[in-house]
Amino acid sequence: MKELLNTLYVMTQDSYLRIDHDTLRLEVGGERRLITPIHHLQSLVLFGNVMATPFVFHRFAEDNRTVVFLDYRGRFKGRLEGPQTGNVLLRRAQHMIVDDQERAVFLSKAMVAGKIQNARQVLLRAARDSGNDEEKKQLRVAAEIMATALQSLGGASSLNEVRGFEGHAAETYFSVFSLMVRADREHFAMNGRNRRPPLDPVNALLSFLYALLLNDCLSALQSVGLDCQVGVLHGLRSGRPGLGLDLMEEFRSFIADRLALSLINRKQITGEDFETRPGGAVYLVEAGRRKVITEYQRRKQEKITHPLLKQEIVVGLLPFVQARLLARFIRGDAEAYLPFLVR
Repeated sequence: MKELLNTLYVMTQDSYLRIDHDTLRLEVGGERRLITPIHHLQSLVLFGNVMATPFVFHRFAEDNRTVVFLDYRGRFKGRLEGPQTGNVLLRRAQHMIVDDQERAVFLSKAMVAGKIQNARQVLLRAARDSGNDEEKKQLRVAAEIMATALQSLGGASSLNEVRGFEGHAAETYFSVFSLMVRADREHFAMNGRNRRPPLDPVNALLSFLYALLLNDCLSALQSVGLDCQVGVLHGLRSGRPGLGLDLMEEFRSFIADRLALSLINRKQITGEDFETRPGGAVYLVEAGRRKVITEYQRRKQEKITHPLLKQEIVVGLLPFVQARLLARFIRGDAEAYLPFLVR
């Protein structure tokens, strides 16, 4: 089983990174703040004005470790990757699926089924824990609507139909998302999903967590040699990591949404962790981002039993396991892609 390596998130502005033998050294104002062995790291995520010597980028590229650039508020800007690895025949098979309508729809339906089923489980779990009968009813009604969408999904014969079922299920899910918030509902009110920019604290928190999760999914796909840009559910678009977004769908609710709700309901994140910018955009402040990243890293270390492998693994390895299962389907070694499903 692959070892779960660390991701180093650098948020302190004017930080400077350099290589010191086989360690990465972080300095702020000429003062050493951190030294860590490079072989412990899977990737670097740099927020805003964080600088590094060219040798840092050279070493990470040579070792096939990634460097991700985000702006100060956590919006994706770019990604440094080393030479493409893996079997070129695997990537060729992946590209051919895009032009094979039947296989593309078959794969997309599996991915969307995983997303809907896992999101539905979040709703049912919240309904069981709710002490309000009316809210419990609304959550269960939404879960039933999603169950209907899941059944209807099997009859979809085109990608647009699949996307339609996915969109309807997502709209239903987010229409009751605020009912799962139990702490400070006045501040954490949410009226559906919005982004670019997020317009309320809940959407700001979700967008930030989705950015972290996407980075992990891209690393997982790279590890098996797949082309992150060529997706099936998320069609081809210049600059968009379509397959990364495809793989992320089944993990959104289980990893990101549940963590967001836990942070709010346990009052680990409060209204003071957000700022509203001119025009209405809402973002996490630096202290809030640090809290979220700390808990996200902790979440990745939690252990679960994978329903297909029947093996205990840490949550952070789930994207890597699913990327391998996806590669097996694309190569033709498996008859279907089996998404990760929450039990």
